[in-house]
Amino acid sequence: MGTIGRPHEKGTRVHDQRGLSLSPFLAILLPALLVMIGLVVDGGAQAAAARHAERIAAAAARAGSDAAAAQRLIGEHGSESVAVAAAQRVVDQDPAVSGSARVIDDAVVVSTQMHTQTAVLSLIGITELIGEGSARSVLTADR
Repeated sequence: MGTIGRPHEKGTRVHDQRGLSLSPFLAILLPALLVMIGLVVDGGAQAAAARHAERIAAAAARAGSDAAAAQRLIGEHGSESVAVAAAQRVVDQDPAVSGSARVIDDAVVVSTQMHTQTAVLSLIGITELIGEGSARSVLTADR
């Protein structure tokens, strides 16, 4: 009879291999689960950072348009520099966000970034994720 721990008919022993077949499975599954959890947790943090960066960019672009509207209405030149300065002030008010403002084709264009530290992905060497935002506001005067 072939029972565990007793000699088999041909002189070989049958070994208990239940634990051995589970080990390679866990060795593959555990890192994969860790990466998936990291993507959910840290990916959520990156999405939140991107939303925040997008809100700051939108507020900055709107502030730039508003600041230049009066000058554009009366036909003064130099409204682009006023728009950029106003937009940059809004970006600079939030210490967690960095970014830049510029005027392209009569529009205030603001690009922002927010860095966020990872909680789970740092275990595999990814220590920081970046959330980015951008907004565009057209410089027009009220008519």
